[in-house]
Amino acid sequence: MGKVSIGINLEFIRHADKPLEWGLDKAAELGFEYVEPWVHLGRELMSEAGYFATISMSEDPIRIRKLCEKAGVKLSGFSCHTPLCKPDVSVNYLKQAIRFAAEAGAAVVNTDEGPKPKWTTEDQDWVLMKYTLTEAAAFAENRGVFIGLECHQQYSRTPAGLDKMFKLVNSKSIGINFDTGNAYLAGEDPIKWLESIKDRLVHLHAKDISIQHSKAERGKVTGTPSGCACGDGVIDWKKVVEICKSVKCDIVLSVECGTVEQAEKSAKFLKKLM
Repeated sequence: MGKVSIGINLEFIRHADKPLEWGLDKAAELGFEYVEPWVHLGRELMSEAGYFATISMSEDPIRIRKLCEKAGVKLSGFSCHTPLCKPDVSVNYLKQAIRFAAEAGAAVVNTDEGPKPKWTTEDQDWVLMKYTLTEAAAFAENRGVFIGLECHQQYSRTPAGLDKMFKLVNSKSIGINFDTGNAYLAGEDPIKWLESIKDRLVHLHAKDISIQHSKAERGKVTGTPSGCACGDGVIDWKKVVEICKSVKCDIVLSVECGTVEQAEKSAKFLKKLM
């Protein structure tokens, strides 16, 4: 069986107005072994000024890898969410993200189908997604990088929809990045869903949902950017870890929470559990 490790999505410092380097150091200080940064194309004012932790893919990926090594963390993957239904946006973005991940040493690029175009039919969307994923998968296969499809939007919000998306392209590079919180908020049983896709799992977003959040939005949304501290919400983390430990490949539980305090609490909780 594979190894289960703890990481964190850099979402946790989004409201702290701090740069990438600060986030890497803080993740290591809190005891996380892995990090999952966001990437973007071109240049972006807030990250350039040091108030946001996203990474421009115009950067040198080797420099990013060395920054992680200096901080004492490893890259579990990159958050590369892009609308798969819009190939004019997603094909080149994903190709560049895959190149970047391969050089930086990240095993996975995570994405979902994204908001659909307003003018397309559902049948057209599936064709567009297949085109995007076919192009991206060829890049990923050549570089040993996984594309982690996440349950997050209009089609992937159900087990049947995510399964259909996964089967669009027959490629060893395509896997699933399961998001526990998104699955729960969409009205599904995250444990049952995770068990059903564990053989395709390549990465996991460890997102917990508070009771208050659950009462306000469950069944009304398809996901959320971040959750509460792991252990403070509704997710059965003991069962999540148990399922992940039965997976053949190594899996990183990449925590998705909104504050440094929640990240610290999540790290302590998950370490005790594991």
